[in-house]
Amino acid sequence: MIQKFEKSGYEIVEHHQKADIYIINTCTVTNMSDRKSRQMLRRMKEQNNEAIVVACGCYVQVAKEELEKMKEIDLVLGNNEKINIVKYVEEYIKDNKSISEIEDVMKDKEFIDFGNVTYTEKTRAVIKVQDGCDRFCSYCIIPYARGRVRSRKPEQVISEIKKIAEEGIKEVVITGIHVASYGKDLKQEYYLIDLLEEINKIDGIKRIRLGSLEPLLIDEEFLRRLKKLEKICHHFHLSLQSGCDETLKRMNRRYTVEQFREIVERIRKVYKDVLITTDIIVGFPGETDEEFEKTYKFLEEIKLYKLHVFKYSQRKGTKASQMKEQIDGNKKEQRSKRLIELSNKNQKYYNEKYLNEEVKVLIEEKKKNIYKGHTSNYILVECKSNEEIENTIVTVKCNKTNEKFIEGNVIKM
Repeated sequence: MIQKFEKSGYEIVEHHQKADIYIINTCTVTNMSDRKSRQMLRRMKEQNNEAIVVACGCYVQVAKEELEKMKEIDLVLGNNEKINIVKYVEEYIKDNKSISEIEDVMKDKEFIDFGNVTYTEKTRAVIKVQDGCDRFCSYCIIPYARGRVRSRKPEQVISEIKKIAEEGIKEVVITGIHVASYGKDLKQEYYLIDLLEEINKIDGIKRIRLGSLEPLLIDEEFLRRLKKLEKICHHFHLSLQSGCDETLKRMNRRYTVEQFREIVERIRKVYKDVLITTDIIVGFPGETDEEFEKTYKFLEEIKLYKLHVFKYSQRKGTKASQMKEQIDGNKKEQRSKRLIELSNKNQKYYNEKYLNEEVKVLIEEKKKNIYKGHTSNYILVECKSNEEIENTIVTVKCNKTNEKFIEGNVIKM
């Protein structure tokens, strides 16, 4: 959206600066994100009462009537309308009439391609290859906000990554709402592994990192083909959500704890230095102390690198919000705290393995003469260098570790 405004001659300013037009791309993944979206919309109008305030994105998609009542908002646009956002803003400027355009995303059959507008940092580009989700987990509103699975055409993905490589970007992150579903809606038989094999051939790209994955994607055949791709990063984020089968069933997750364990073991056999991270929800409706302890014990045994812990948020419009036995906030807080402590302990354990070892690091940023970057398996590394090494892959000898990152000296560029 920023690029579309820039191409039309608009000047982009920081969100805290006074502007004539404010675009709030809302999120609806939790009740908290809904609230933050509303707060931001009000705050922008307070910054400049004369400004045009546009609400678009996922919260808009599921709460149109609620947002239309907010006097701070001038335009309400759904996810499909974002591609024409400049046109809608200019129509408003011309006619000075409120605009509300929201299509039913459930009817969408094809991926809406914005063209070569990937979000890029200096060293990394995030490539969205898929939208929508067909899983309908009981706690999740996203399928209603993003619609069914739609895959981006492979030739468009490849074309964009080639352009990114020409700009000197070294790493691409392949992501989507449910990226494991990539290709299931395409007419030809073409899936995520086929796309990754094509990306691996692109000159200039040194690393391919995968976003959050459905665990069941990682079968023997997928891994057999994946391990031949030398650019794949040895870091996998597998979304678990709970280490208790009873809780997983209520969540409508489609695997068991033992299946998840087998998948982790399978990956670890192929990649000896692999690090695996996950998402966990605590305080899901009906999660007893016994069920939580099962989750804790499983995570203690399986020893993943990092846990992203979320306290369950009751989300209107989902099955879980109607479930009895909603969990007390204090109990959620206690459970969250325990898992975060376990996560920090695991992270420290894995980081310490690299003490006095050499690692390859893609340098992503610099503050004074301290450089920061990640290894292929996603350990954060800090190092010093008197030479300019940003956006290069260097070898670092590790001499100090803690639970968050490792430190070292650059020994080879």
